[in-house]
Amino acid sequence: MSLHRCETCSKEEAKYRCPRCMKYSCSLLCVKKHKLALSCNGVRDKTAFVSVNEFTDLNLLSDYRFLEDVGRTADAAARHCIVHSPAAKRLLYFLRNKARGCNIELKTLPVGFTKRRENSTTFNSMENKFYWHLKLIFPHCHAEYTLKGVPDDKTLADILKPYIDPVESDPVVCQRLKIYTASPQSDVRILMKIENRSRNSVRYNELDASRSLLDNLKGKVIIEYPTLFVVLKTLKNDMVVLGQDGSEPAENSDNESSYLSSVEEGEIQDSS
Repeated sequence: MSLHRCETCSKEEAKYRCPRCMKYSCSLLCVKKHKLALSCNGVRDKTAFVSVNEFTDLNLLSDYRFLEDVGRTADAAARHCIVHSPAAKRLLYFLRNKARGCNIELKTLPVGFTKRRENSTTFNSMENKFYWHLKLIFPHCHAEYTLKGVPDDKTLADILKPYIDPVESDPVVCQRLKIYTASPQSDVRILMKIENRSRNSVRYNELDASRSLLDNLKGKVIIEYPTLFVVLKTLKNDMVVLGQDGSEPAENSDNESSYLSSVEEGEIQDSS
C-alpha cells in the first residue's frame, strides 16, 4: 500500500484503503473527503463480484458468513408478528390491485428485505392517486436521493428540478451534481431498468420527462418502488436502452419471461 499515493490529495503516501470503493487515502481527513465526494459509506460490499481467479479462502469465508447473516435475518423476519398481520397483507394486496388497475405490475418482496422495509408508497383513495416512494440515481456523480410521497401526476421534469435545474435546485445539491446542471437539459436522459430480464442482458427503458410519473410507469414492472437513473446522453456508457441498440424492438420490453435479476439488493419475483 505504501507504493500508492493518496487518491484524494495526491500528496502523501496511502495508509488506508476503503473496503467499499478501494480508494487509497493517507489520513482520516482524506477518508472523510472521499466519502463525501463519492457518497461512499465505507462499508464493504459483501455481494460484490469476485472473479474465479481472484477468489480466495477469505472470500469463501466472507460468503459463508454472509449466508449465515441472511439466514438469521430471514428467521427474525419470519417471527415478526406485526409484518405478518392481516392488515399488512391487506395493504399489500390493495396496493398491487390499484397498480394493476393503472397497468402497472407492482411486485413486493418478502419481509426482511431492505426495499420492502423502506418502501413508503401509499395510495389515496379519495384522490385516486399514488404517492410513490422514489429513488433517483445520478451515476455520473455517484449520488442517490430518496423521495417520499411523490404524487403520480407530477411530471418527471418537475421531480428533477430541485436537483438539476440551474435556477431552482438547492445550491448544495447543485454543486454536487454540477456535471448535470452545467449540461444542456436536452442532454439529460431518464432511464428505468427493465426488471424481467436475465442478469447478462440488462436493458433500460427511456422515460419521457414531459409526462407524468404515472404515464411513464404504465406497462412497466416495478419492484416495490421506482428507481430512476438520470444520465447524460454522451456519458451513459454501457447502459443499453431497449430499442436503441439495434438488436431488440422496444415493444418487447416488458414481456421477457427470463428470471428477474437486478443490481438492486434482493430483487426477486413475487409469486402471488
